[in-house]
Amino acid sequence: MKLKFLILAALAPVAVAAQTPNFTITGKIGNLNKPAKIYLDYTSEGNGRTDSVELVDGKFKFSGNIAGIASSRMTLSREGIRDKEIYGTKGLGDVIYVNFGKEDISITSADSLYNAKWTGSKVYDEMKAFDDRVGPTVMTVHHNANVTINRATPEQQQDTMYFKVLDKQVQAFRKSRGEKMLEFAKANPNSYFALQALSELVSGYNLESAIAMPIFNKLGEELRLSYGGQGLYKLLNAHTVTALGAVAPNFTQKDVNGKLVSLSDYKGKLVLVEFWASWCSPCRAESPNLLKQYAAFKGKGFEILGVSVDGDKVKWLDAIKKDGLTWTQVSDLKGWDNDARKVYGISGVPANFLISPEGKIIGSHLVGEALNKKLAELLN
Repeated sequence: MKLKFLILAALAPVAVAAQTPNFTITGKIGNLNKPAKIYLDYTSEGNGRTDSVELVDGKFKFSGNIAGIASSRMTLSREGIRDKEIYGTKGLGDVIYVNFGKEDISITSADSLYNAKWTGSKVYDEMKAFDDRVGPTVMTVHHNANVTINRATPEQQQDTMYFKVLDKQVQAFRKSRGEKMLEFAKANPNSYFALQALSELVSGYNLESAIAMPIFNKLGEELRLSYGGQGLYKLLNAHTVTALGAVAPNFTQKDVNGKLVSLSDYKGKLVLVEFWASWCSPCRAESPNLLKQYAAFKGKGFEILGVSVDGDKVKWLDAIKKDGLTWTQVSDLKGWDNDARKVYGISGVPANFLISPEGKIIGSHLVGEALNKKLAELLN
């Protein structure tokens, strides 16, 4: 579930100056009315915003101003509760992740946002063509897997082999996408989605800087100098600081009670530094697995240090409580400007680094079964 895909980690709301709108998204989803709402979280060239509108006879409209191509998350909640749709539906919420540009766009569907047809957006069409070429996004793969699980018989839902087969299929989709994205980035240096592919490979697949940097250097100048391009360039350079075997950079931030906590406090223990946020659905989907691993290995010297890139303390604390997280949590509440995030070159959440008792990085971007296997290997 890596993916902070499409740089959605930067979706924390940021105020933007009022300008003449240069995009509109007009839609109709069935005949829904209040309390049904559509939510739009989007970011473009470092500026992000969250907007929402109630549906009237299924109709809605958004407008705004973006500096370039926008990465977005759209959510349809029939109850008008955005977070419930994102976090409380076991991956079956009516949530989509799309790109759009300075365009007048129309969205129509008889029943859901997930099945809506988009017209009037060249950027969206290019995104779909990209996904058709490299394979479905991780979000789509996991959504489809959750649909399959939801339709399974009670016997299948109790069968561990059933889930192992399904997980194998998911990993095969992910592996295939990674290979095809690498090919796409090499073959299409002037495509916006070549930059997106390379960004996903670095943040979601842990592609080594030695492989990624030559591809990045061949991208078009406009892409390299864009906000996303410069962010990726900094990330690739930061990877030398956080390479396997390197001494983990120390940092100090406040915990939920305002007490200063440093990474160096954990010397002598195996510690997972887990970067996350209350608004990050893949992060919170991993929480049950982290709870399981923490319970299994805490007595053997394993610790987790959660680092939130939230900017809203109330939402941060509420997410900790709702997910039942019991390990130490810290944040400087600067949102995406979190100092520890910048030191570690994180381009998306969830992201993590496994630190040895001696303070060296021995693993990174470990999620789900990959994390479980690594911990069992080290501690059993």
